[in-house]
Amino acid sequence: MSIPVTPPEGAAPAPESPAPARASLGYSRYVLGALFVVYIFNFLDRQLLSLFVPQIAEELQVSDTMMGLLTGLAFAAMYTLAGFPLARWADRRSRTRLITISMIVWSGMTAITGRAVSFSHLMLARIGVGVGEAGFTPAAHSLISDYFPTERRASALAIFSAGASVGTILGFVGGARIAEAYGWRMPFLVLGLAGVPIALLFWATVREPLREVHARSTTEQSPLQVVRELMSRRAFFFLAISASMHGFSSYGSSSWTSAFLVRVHGLEIMQVGIVLGLGSGIGASIGQIVAGRVADRLARRDVRWLMWQPAITSILSLPFVLAFLFSWDFTSALWLYIVAAAISSAWTGPTYATAQSVAPPHMRALAAAILVFMLNLIGLGLGPLIVGGLNDLLAPALGDQAVKYSLMFAAVPHSLAAIFNVLAARTLKEDLKSAAEA
Repeated sequence: MSIPVTPPEGAAPAPESPAPARASLGYSRYVLGALFVVYIFNFLDRQLLSLFVPQIAEELQVSDTMMGLLTGLAFAAMYTLAGFPLARWADRRSRTRLITISMIVWSGMTAITGRAVSFSHLMLARIGVGVGEAGFTPAAHSLISDYFPTERRASALAIFSAGASVGTILGFVGGARIAEAYGWRMPFLVLGLAGVPIALLFWATVREPLREVHARSTTEQSPLQVVRELMSRRAFFFLAISASMHGFSSYGSSSWTSAFLVRVHGLEIMQVGIVLGLGSGIGASIGQIVAGRVADRLARRDVRWLMWQPAITSILSLPFVLAFLFSWDFTSALWLYIVAAAISSAWTGPTYATAQSVAPPHMRALAAAILVFMLNLIGLGLGPLIVGGLNDLLAPALGDQAVKYSLMFAAVPHSLAAIFNVLAARTLKEDLKSAAEA
């Protein structure tokens, strides 16, 4: 049974209209922190496989194309397909219960990954991780949107998104440290099982808030009707396209950067973990948090800055990415990678906040699921697969340097996404007003 969140002392009584009583700021921050920790494990378990691409490919004797399928489409297909019914659940029932169950499932399947003895076993375990993780992000976005008002939402969702970057640090550095001593299988077992007590602690301490009251209940609309209504809002439609392009570049690059560092720069596994932790972890988390706060401030002047900012940073990131790929001096490459990761990640907070604000409250989890669908099916599903295929295609002519040019190709859609951010900004004010009136 859900436990209602009470308003802070001295607050005015809740009106009978749609606005719910909000939790105290202190408890809201606790909920955000709890979701942040869960997201650390969510992304840690998701990204851990990409650290060991060279070792797994060598041990199981599979091609880069097949490894791209394993790190991308095998996970993304089930993640996105399961995401819609689980998001529908989140819009109607307990989100805290869904998140708890989901975390236990994906943690267990991550541990099973470490026991796989064949490529098919790895594939099945990866699919299981995808199904488990599908229940988290839409429910988390919806919870944060209930706990934080519109003017703080980009900052809150940016902080939440930084959990992915911290998960990358722990996964790459911690996973590399464990693998250095015990082999690539042990990190999956240790880090996977570590998520189970975190899930139980989350269930015990995070309350499900009262939902807003709506003139039109979610039960009156089918999922297809909700999707059609959301996609009819032009800002949301173009936002979803831009997210898919960001995802293609982000996942396509992150899945093969470890192979790039091993093949081009000759790094050992522990060195790779440190580099990826510094870049994808520290650099990206700083970029996300700073960008979220800046977006909230700029949006007070003109709400369209929520889309203009990611458009600008997406274009600015490209020269740093290319400089990283073609720098022969490793120290320079490392600093360029950190800067590129910081700028490239600036789109997350404003994008997620805009999607939640454009959607009426009773559609928020499904709105996040649509965004996750575009981000993962196209981004995670195709990004690693296409980069891996390009590696195999270019390898006869370029050898180990092939991955450099494949990653260069993967970086381009991230900047092209700026076009769709600008298009989303054109109708953003009207679509926000429509969502408020709904």
